Amino acid sequence: MVILENIKARIFKKQAAIKNGGGLFATIDELIAERKNAAYIRELNVRLATSQQAGDVKSAFKGRGMEFEEIRAYNFGDDVRDIDWRVTARKLKPYTKLYAEEKDREIYVFLDLSPKMLFGTKKELKSVSAAKIAALLGWLSLANKDRFGCIIFDGRESYLFKPQNHKNSLLAILKKIAEVSKDIMQRPAEDTVSAAKALQLLQQSLKSHATVFIISDFAEMTDNSKRHLAALARKARLYFVHVFDILEEMAPKAGEYMIENKGRGLVFDSRPKVFRTAYHNYFAAKRANLKDFCHKFLCHYIEVRTDIALYKQLKIG
Repeated sequence: MVILENIKARIFKKQAAIKNGGGLFATIDELIAERKNAAYIRELNVRLATSQQAGDVKSAFKGRGMEFEEIRAYNFGDDVRDIDWRVTARKLKPYTKLYAEEKDREIYVFLDLSPKMLFGTKKELKSVSAAKIAALLGWLSLANKDRFGCIIFDGRESYLFKPQNHKNSLLAILKKIAEVSKDIMQRPAEDTVSAAKALQLLQQSLKSHATVFIISDFAEMTDNSKRHLAALARKARLYFVHVFDILEEMAPKAGEYMIENKGRGLVFDSRPKVFRTAYHNYFAAKRANLKDFCHKFLCHYIEVRTDIALYKQLKIG
C-alpha cells in the first residue's frame, strides 16, 4: 500500500511538472513569477539613468543621453565613443563628453524562440531560459517606468510589440511568449529561416539611443544577420545575451553515447583526450568569435547558462 502511494505521488509530481512546463516550455505563470527576480536586480544598484515618468526611480539600463552637458577628463570605463578628440589633441590627454540622462527610455528585447533553441540537459531548455530572461527584463522595465517592446522570432514568423510602459502591454507580450514557447515544440528544428528579416524589422522600429537585448544561443549567425546587428549597434546600446547549456560547453562524462540527428543514429566515444579537447575548443571558438564581434561594434556580452539562476547572471551596466 505504501509502495502504491509512493508511485502515485511520483506520477502526480510528474504530471504537475508537465502542466507547469517542466522545463520544456515557458508558461504564463512562470513568466509572471519572474517579477520577484526583477526586484532582486533593482536592489543591486545598477540603475544609472532616469525615466521622465519615474520621478526618483532610476533605470537599470544605462545609456547615452541626448543632450550635451560638459567635457571632463576621461575615466576608466567611460564610453570611448564619447571621447572629444579635439580637446584630447589640445590637452594631450583624453577628455570625454558628458550627456544629460535620456528621458523616457526605450527598452527592446529580440527574443529568439526558433526550434534550434529546443535543447537542454539540466533544469530547462534554452528556449525556456530565453523566455524567462525576456520576462525578467520586461518586469524590470515596468518597475523603472521604461517603455518596453519586444520582437519574438519563432524561426519563421516575427511578432512585434511596440514599446509601452504599462502592465497590460507587458502581460500581452508574456502571453505571446508562452504561446510561442509551447508551439515550437511541435515543429522540426530544420523548419527555420534566417533571423535577418526579423532583425531588420527591429532596426526599422527602433529609435536612436534605445537599449536592445538580443537573447539567443547565436548558433547560426549569417552574414546578413551580422550586418543588421552591426547596424543596430550603431543605433542603440546593444546587449548580446548568450544562452547556452552546460553540455555545449563541456563534453559529457567519459563513455560511449548514441545520438540521433535527422533520423540518423551516431555512436561516439567521449573518453579520448583528443575528443574532449576538440569538443571544448569548438564551443570556445564560437564564444570567442561572438565576443570579438561585440568588441568590434561596442556591444555588451552577457553569458547565461540554463542550469544557474538567471537573475544572478544578468549583469546590466
